[in-house]
Parts: sequence; C-alpha cells; structure tokens
Amino acid sequence: MKAAMAIFHLAALFLSVHAHALQRVQLHRKPVNALARGTRPYLSSPKSDGSSLLRQGDAVPLSNFLDAQYYGEIGLGTPEQRFSVIFDTGSSNLWVPSSSCSFFNLACRLHRKYNPDLSSTYKANGTKFEIQYGTGSLDGYISNDVLTWGGVQVKNQDFTEAVNEPGLTFVAARFDGILGMGWPTISVDGAVPPFTNMVDQKLVDQPMFSFWLNRNPDAPNGGELVLGGIDPAHVRGEHTWVPVTRKGYWQFNMDGLEVGSSQMCAGGCPAIADSGTSLIAGPTEEIATVNKAIGATSAIAMQCKGLVGQYLPAIIKAVQNMPLDLICSSLGLCPNAAKVQQQQQQQHRKLMAAGHAAEKTIRAEGEHSRGQLQDGALCGFCETAVQYVKIALHNNQTIAQIEHAVDQLCDSAFAGLDAGPAQVDCKDIPTMPTILVNIAGRAFPLRPEQYILRIDAEGSEPQCISGFMGLDVPAGPIWILGDIFLGAYHSVFDYGGARVGFAEAA
Repeated sequence: MKAAMAIFHLAALFLSVHAHALQRVQLHRKPVNALARGTRPYLSSPKSDGSSLLRQGDAVPLSNFLDAQYYGEIGLGTPEQRFSVIFDTGSSNLWVPSSSCSFFNLACRLHRKYNPDLSSTYKANGTKFEIQYGTGSLDGYISNDVLTWGGVQVKNQDFTEAVNEPGLTFVAARFDGILGMGWPTISVDGAVPPFTNMVDQKLVDQPMFSFWLNRNPDAPNGGELVLGGIDPAHVRGEHTWVPVTRKGYWQFNMDGLEVGSSQMCAGGCPAIADSGTSLIAGPTEEIATVNKAIGATSAIAMQCKGLVGQYLPAIIKAVQNMPLDLICSSLGLCPNAAKVQQQQQQQHRKLMAAGHAAEKTIRAEGEHSRGQLQDGALCGFCETAVQYVKIALHNNQTIAQIEHAVDQLCDSAFAGLDAGPAQVDCKDIPTMPTILVNIAGRAFPLRPEQYILRIDAEGSEPQCISGFMGLDVPAGPIWILGDIFLGAYHSVFDYGGARVGFAEAA
C-alpha cells in the first residue's frame, strides 16, 4: 500500500510532464424523468453459480442535465461512429443500439445506431447478449471493433449491438448506450470491460480513473471523467482511501450514515460507488428514517398537502353554513358521493381512529392506482378533514394549527402508496439538517442543497426531490452512493490498487 501511495504522489507531482497520458471526457447530464424507476440490472440477477452478485492527456468532458445523470461521447469503428453513453461504475459491459434493431424498437429508432457495414475494423462475434433491467430485458449480440475514448483508440473491444431495449426509459434518454466501468468479474458473457482493455494495452499512465461531476445545472461543462489519473483542479484537500472489498462493482465498507440523533448502517455495512445511479439508495426502513428526519414524504402525500392548502379555507367557511355531508361534494372532491357513501363512512371512522388504520384503508382501496390520488380515497380523506375541522374550530384552534394537523394526516394516510423518490417542500431546504456519510474514519457531510434535487419545470411550481431512495436487494442490505454523493465529492477509482478515494470537489 505504501508503494502504491508513493507511485500516486510521484505521478501527481509530474502531472504536467505526463499530461498526454491523461484522457479527459467531458460529461453531459441526463433528464430527471427516469431517475428511479428502473432497477439496476446487477441488483436483481444471481450469478450462474447460485450466489447473489450485485452488479450493477485529453479530457473526456461530461454533460449534465438537472444533476440527474451524466454521459459523454465515445466512438466505435473506423471511421468513428459517435455515441453518447453513461459511464457506469455499476456494470461492466458496453452496449449501443444496432442498425439491425427491430423496426418497432422505438428507443433504437430515436438514437444513433452502430452499423458494422460502415467500419473497416469491424469483427463479427455474434454471441447472444441479454441483461435484465427493471423495465424488461435488453438483448442483442456481441461485436468487436476499435473504441475511441478520451482521444485514444482501444483495439479489439467487444461490445453489444442492442436489438431490443425495454420500456420507456431508453426512449426518452439523451444517451444512446452504457459503458460499464466495473470489474471484469461481473461482465455479461465475459466481454472484457473497456477500461480493463485500456489498462492491458498500456494506454493510460496509471490504472485509475476519476470523476468530477459539476452540480451547477446551468454550467456549460457538466463535469469530467479523467482516464489514467486525477485532475487536481477539481480537488480540494486530500483524498480519503478505502479498499475495495469485492471486485465486481466498486464495493467498500461504509462506517455509517447519520442524520440528527439517528444512525443508519450502524457498525458498518457494504456500499457501492455507482456513477450510473442518480440518488443514494439504501435499505427501505433506514431510508424511511432519513426521509422522515429531513421532512420528505411521498409524492401522493405532497399532493394531498397541496390540496389541503387549496381547499382548507373553503372547508372552514363551509363548516359554518353547510351540512357536513355536502361540503366535499360541493368542492368537487366527492363526485360519486351517493354511490360510495357507505364505503366512505366506514373509511372515515377508521381515519379518525388512527393514522395507521387510515393508511391501511386507503392502501386497500387504492392499491391499483399508485402514483395519484384515487377519487374514493380523496373523498374519504376530505370528509375526515371536514370532521376534524369542525372539532378543531369548536376547540378554538387556529387555522395554522388545523392545517398542520391535517398535513400530518396526509403523511399518515398516504404513506408508502408510491415507490418513487420522496419529496420535500422547497421552501424548507434552508432549515433541513446536514447528513453525515462516514467512510474510513472520516465524516463526509451532505448539505440540504446537495442532497435535494430541485426540478424547475416551465409553467409549474418547482419540485424538490429527496436524494434518498429505499431499495432492498437480495444480497443486501447494501447502500448505493450515486451522483448525489459523487457530485459533492471528487471520486477516484484505483483499478491497480483496488481502492476508492473521495475528496471534496472543487
């Protein structure tokens, strides 16, 4: 280890002399709308032996869109056919759409495609390829050609020509394919990963690569992937190093995660540094603790609170002048009041009894309608709110107290009804707590503006999404440190030393 450190410091000292050995790739960003809906392929597939396996000097500039995900340019063939790809440390295969893809493959039709007939260096392979995503199976066949990456040519690179791409995720994506930067052991069909080939062909001065992810969505430069070393211009202070505990994905031991008085991953747990994941993912129960501590709730609960703010003044006024059973229908929240009256009365009694009972009642009624408020559930909630408002006014509670209590009922009643990222009220960001990620004896703080994604959509109110998402995996529990963490901290993936380093990004 000391020898490896000495080599590293010498290389940094003579960086300007060996600048030609650093390949830099500029990064771009991918849109937010596919943030968390697709399961990472390496999180769901077992190894063939039955054991679980979580797989997941020129610049390579990266593009960045809304801090969601980062991608950059590569070339395949002679002459080059250009593609935008995600540089993904959570997988190890390279794939791009094929010119022989199905006519009905919309994702393929909307993106650039590799055509072997246009390359003088193409070599046929034909081995069938398949990898599982949350939206379905991506399949195709393996080919071989020259890869141009960061200004150098990697010869005899195996890659997949994708014929079928599942779901809508790849249809709307701004990238064409994925370039895996994990270890060879998780490569599907044994294809040698591109960076491994680069090292074997001695195309880099040092067997390492590093990421700087620019978290300013308005900046023209989305970030930078450096192949073969580190750009000190994007580093503040020293890197903290942690050994890779399992060569496959970039897995290491995380000491813990703290928010306020709550500690997750107590006593240490496995974690993955994954540039192909936008958020920080972890065990569902612990992520729920984190989101509760920062005031994040489900998207449905946020919608419910918005309706409370919209309709509460009218409800308070109507309670004084109108029969209670007519208030919600007059507001348009119970369009089928007569038909569902008996069901709503039963639901209303349970809602008043306890928040947990409310959650179970509404979940049973709305299981088939995840992601949006169902009419029956909304109607029952409105009638419960009306009853509460009447009691609260009788007890001389203020409007602010009533709104706070009904907001809490939103959290209880609609908790867990959608599996997407939790949301927060954007105006609360300045008062949210700092979260500590502890690695190798060092605390890496994440401020609210670093772990909250703000989405400013034209013509509508901005939305603020929690950077923490629950994800339970067969080989877990495990934490996945995605771009939320890697954007705050410059990351080095030392292939030769089998270690990962983190330092404050500059």
